[in-house]
Amino acid sequence: QEDLEALIAEFQTLDAKKTQVIETSCAAPSPRLNGSLSAHPEKDELILFGGEYFNGQKTYLYNELYVYNIRKNSWSKLEIPNPPPRRCAHQAVVVPTAGGQLWVFGGEFASPNGEQFYHYKDLWVLHLATKTWEQIKALGGPSGRSGHRMVACKKQLIIFGGFHESARDYIYYNDVYAFSLDSFTWSKLAPSGIGPAPRSGCQMAVTPECSIIVYGGYSKQRIKKDVDKGTLHTDMFLLKTEGAGKEEDKWAWSRLNPSGVKPTPRSGFSVAIGPNNRSLLFGGVHDEEEEESIEGDFFNDIYFYDMGKNRWFPGQLKGPKSEKRKRRRGRQAEAEGAREEMEKQHPQGPLEIVKEVVAEDGTVMTIKQVISAPAEEKERSESEEEEDGALGQQVEPCPRSNAMLAVKHGILYVYGGMFEVGDRQFTLSDLYSIDLHKMEEWKVLVEMDPKAQEWLEESDSEEEDDNDMEGAEGGEEEEESSEEESEDEEGEEAHPAVQPDEKPADYLSRTEQYWIKLARSNMGPDAKEKKVVKVAHAMAKTFYEDSV
Repeated sequence: QEDLEALIAEFQTLDAKKTQVIETSCAAPSPRLNGSLSAHPEKDELILFGGEYFNGQKTYLYNELYVYNIRKNSWSKLEIPNPPPRRCAHQAVVVPTAGGQLWVFGGEFASPNGEQFYHYKDLWVLHLATKTWEQIKALGGPSGRSGHRMVACKKQLIIFGGFHESARDYIYYNDVYAFSLDSFTWSKLAPSGIGPAPRSGCQMAVTPECSIIVYGGYSKQRIKKDVDKGTLHTDMFLLKTEGAGKEEDKWAWSRLNPSGVKPTPRSGFSVAIGPNNRSLLFGGVHDEEEEESIEGDFFNDIYFYDMGKNRWFPGQLKGPKSEKRKRRRGRQAEAEGAREEMEKQHPQGPLEIVKEVVAEDGTVMTIKQVISAPAEEKERSESEEEEDGALGQQVEPCPRSNAMLAVKHGILYVYGGMFEVGDRQFTLSDLYSIDLHKMEEWKVLVEMDPKAQEWLEESDSEEEDDNDMEGAEGGEEEEESSEEESEDEEGEEAHPAVQPDEKPADYLSRTEQYWIKLARSNMGPDAKEKKVVKVAHAMAKTFYEDSV
């Protein structure tokens, strides 16, 4: 603990040397997860703060502030003196007061080796109009924690749950605190009724009437020495007040039993408030323990919760209208020809595994997605899905957990997050959007740069520990080194190029043996042929999509 506090203090000393506000245009921020993305209340901007990155050896924490200009599709970095210390898994909430304020509470700092944690209990406000950070020192607030949730409601910030972890133990919370934006004072609420069990990473949404909805989350408990049991919560609660948002208001918990189709159990999902009184949930992961390993199913789906009707429903993509018209005018024949060719070669329907990923060490992970196989497509009516199935799905974010979400003008923005392949973690820096009113299609605003991916095995480097201070500074160093590595790897053997106007089915047919050979060399001689073919097709599809 003392070592971490000294490290945090050292970083703050470096930050204190900054004396003026500097805004510079920049490329997309480096890969990260567990940061916060917030919509500016007055401008067409998104504000990214904090987050973490792990490259296999070292954990990096950030306190950088980035601004995404929606109209220009451009990023800028905003350096403001005396920012909060580096952190991840905090909470940030925007309120419209005085030109906009971004309130930040809690979160965690990790040692570079990722084995020690420091949990913050500080409260900060970024004054957006004047571009100044201010720490608000008020007694009686929540204990240090991360993974908690915070919402703004009637001149109050309401905080629920979270967890605290030390080298020896951990604790999950289900307490509720309110911070008054009028008096700048904390109060611990004591709601009546039976509330949620302790948890972190839940969905917390506020209704127009200032009732608060809590869904899901994760917790673990020790069942015997060195053995922990994790719980994915799927229950739902309402926290209601009869007052007008004052400290003396009486609050009460009650259980909700929503109708509709609830999300499948998961942790690491991301949340936002959409239009039409709906909260939404995106992505996440469901870990399944198999023999001695844990395999994660990652998601990229959206679920909406209608707060007025107390009803869940999955978000279904309708497809762009112009594309539908084109397909009705004859592109369907072309699609059918390509699909039949795919079916002849792969009658078992290879499309169901297009999100399977293979790492350099041969570890394979299947990412669960609802993609219909050709056999199922025949049963559907002749519609646009047939072409999507045969010629590749519409653009969409890859499945992930711990992404950052924001909604502005009814459009959802999804930035970063991570997924895992065996023991390897891929951290993302892409940015996608989707119009929640239309739900027609995802748009790619910033693509993921494969060269920004770096993964170091624990034995790769002995001198890492000597660079802890520099490493935790930010993401520049690892991006440069990974670019060199990627270029070296690409120089060894170039993949077969996609020819002009070549369709996915034609490319796969022409290069299939190359990809099977590559997959086999990655997966080893003991891998089953069927699995090798699946991975080969996934690699070919990924390369094709990256090339066109």
